[in-house]
Amino acid sequence: MDRPRNPDFAARVFGAKPEATLALLRAVWPGAVGEELARRTEVVAFDHGMLRIKVPDMRWQRQLVRMRGFILERLRRVAGRAAPRGLSFVTGEVEDRGAAAPPTPPSPDAAPAPPLVVEAAEAIADPEIRSGFKAAAGRYLARFHPPQAGSGEGSTGGPGKGSTGS
Repeated sequence: MDRPRNPDFAARVFGAKPEATLALLRAVWPGAVGEELARRTEVVAFDHGMLRIKVPDMRWQRQLVRMRGFILERLRRVAGRAAPRGLSFVTGEVEDRGAAAPPTPPSPDAAPAPPLVVEAAEAIADPEIRSGFKAAAGRYLARFHPPQAGSGEGSTGGPGKGSTGS
């Protein structure tokens, strides 16, 4: 694809608040580490640039420590400046997500991503990461611009952009 990639778009949309960045990183985690590894780990927190991952035991922790550079690079490709600076690990019981289940489609009440987000997401090569990014962006932005009955398309600006009621 000839279009230049702009991973910093994710930072502009999700980087303002740690909770939003955490939502983005949770959405793209399976694409960064693969479905099997994502099933056996859990993204638990994002604090001061560090992404905390829960792993079932020390064996998994050692494996992920070895993969740290690769994982961070994959996260940077998608999240740009919103990507974590580092990974930390805690051991504990990880929620069993069952055998590699197909990705869950967005719920019917999930807000569609604005056209600007959809256009920017086309730069993400991996279809699974692209889909997760668009779904997370739609849900996040819907919190600030909830759909109104009988209205057309929502705002393409991010949180705090534009005005309401004029």
